[in-house]
Amino acid sequence: MRMGKASRTKQQPDRRARIAAQREAERRREQRKRIYLAGGSVLVVAIIAIAFVIFKSNGGGASTGSNGPTGAALAAVVKTTTSVPATALDKVGSGGSSVYSPPFKLTPAQPALTSGGKPEMLYVGAEYCPYCAAERWAMVVALSRFGTFTGLATVHSSSTDTDANTPTWTFAKATYTSPYLVFDSVEEFTNIPTSDGYTTLETPTAAEQAVFTKYDSTPFISSSADDGAYPFVDFGNKYEISGASYNPQVLDGKSWATIAAALSDPSSAIAQAADGTANDMTAAICELTGNQPTTACTTVVKSIEPKL
Repeated sequence: MRMGKASRTKQQPDRRARIAAQREAERRREQRKRIYLAGGSVLVVAIIAIAFVIFKSNGGGASTGSNGPTGAALAAVVKTTTSVPATALDKVGSGGSSVYSPPFKLTPAQPALTSGGKPEMLYVGAEYCPYCAAERWAMVVALSRFGTFTGLATVHSSSTDTDANTPTWTFAKATYTSPYLVFDSVEEFTNIPTSDGYTTLETPTAAEQAVFTKYDSTPFISSSADDGAYPFVDFGNKYEISGASYNPQVLDGKSWATIAAALSDPSSAIAQAADGTANDMTAAICELTGNQPTTACTTVVKSIEPKL
């Protein structure tokens, strides 16, 4: 049936109304879409931000959580720490009352600890340990008198342990070369906490574990309270350290650059503690190397040897 003019005239406004309604509905859908997209973007950004905060607060995943210097600044701190003048070290001597105790001498019956025909110095510790943090400054100073470190990196001790966030070094990825001795290090754990301790970093070999087990709990150490404690340092099975050699509080609140600079100032509390410990370590090493080289085994250092 043909549609009359009146019917067509009525349908045209209805059609225009439907089109207008469709366009309005489409406009509203597009507006809602944009709102959802904007809201979703904000939510994603918020989730990423929250995840980043959690990531940083937990030590940064698989890394060691270092917040120390990098690039040229790190190179400068390494250079300052590994090149403390012999004159400054000689002025410090054993560091007086700031050093708890020198390395303890083991009984002469102990077999020599050697590697490749050289005396070996074994260190066992952990990155979370504040006492290891203090000890490493002294070890780096002492060992740098006999050889060269490469790959030293900064790290801080645990943020939840005593003497929290003590600035220090890690030996985990470092190498050491010397014509006089071999330095063997084991950083057993990171400073990243887990539900039952800290993340495992390095596992001792059977030989390293045997030395650690035998000498870290002997009656020759300074105090039974330190038995089985970090840090553990064995000097060729002739001397050993178990526990802290000086109070980590001397490093509290200091930057790596500040500590490194203070090592060359014999009057500073840091030099008295860290350099004093380094001189005791140097004396123990000099006994292993036959007092070589003379640049390390100075008259002052040799005067310390009988006191170990």
